[in-house]
Amino acid sequence: MIPYNTRRSVLLGLASSLALLTALSAAAQEFITVASTTSTENSGLFGHILPLFQDETGIEVRVVSQGTGQALETGRRGDADVVFVHARAQEEAFVADGYGVERFDVMYNDFVIVGPGDDPAGLDDVADAATAMAAIAGSGASFASRGDDSGTHTAELALWEAAGIEPMGAWYLSTGSGMGATLNAAAQIPAYALTDRGTWLSFENRGPLQIVFEGDDALFNPYGIVLVNPERHPTVKAEQGQAFIDWMVSDTGQDAIASFTIGGEQLFFPTAGRPSE
Repeated sequence: MIPYNTRRSVLLGLASSLALLTALSAAAQEFITVASTTSTENSGLFGHILPLFQDETGIEVRVVSQGTGQALETGRRGDADVVFVHARAQEEAFVADGYGVERFDVMYNDFVIVGPGDDPAGLDDVADAATAMAAIAGSGASFASRGDDSGTHTAELALWEAAGIEPMGAWYLSTGSGMGATLNAAAQIPAYALTDRGTWLSFENRGPLQIVFEGDDALFNPYGIVLVNPERHPTVKAEQGQAFIDWMVSDTGQDAIASFTIGGEQLFFPTAGRPSE
């Protein structure tokens, strides 16, 4: 027979091990999945702000970097806890259809048109973004499009529509890729492209490309954040996801966004709590 003290020590040891394993398992579950646009990842913003959030809350954020359309679809399937993207009409539809709880404004930057330095479309003389797109099409110069249902692609299509042009033909290259890959293709051709400013500032392989048109109100690029509806998908980590949203729109989170710069230039501008544009 095993002595009582020995049995007691073994049981206590097993209980301690079980408690440790339970604690480790709970700690391993303390993460959320955020489906977000490639611009937040490619620009380096997440690398700047997520460690700050985790240090403050203990919650790890695992990012699925996709075009906005794909990110919202990930949310619709319940494969993410939060979506953080930049196509307001699609975000509002996501909420209206019951897939998201509420949309919050977080920040904005803007889109710019980049192209060859010699600017064969002559965009120096155009007054607005739609006219710039029409000038590109009329010049026969190449244009590289993401073609991936991203927020940037959605904005580009709206500009073509405003210009009264259906882009097609050998001059129009649809990459079906993220912003970085599309800019790489544009630099190699070279071609014009629409990009968010944050990705452009962090993009190093510019080659002959430079900003050739900017500043139009039509190029305004707002970002919103939405908790995936836990009533539709019970696996959503609603408490932790909402904690991330609350932090992003708090003074601390907004200050973290504003403090992210490249070469001394601010990439994103906080908008939480301010009237929507």
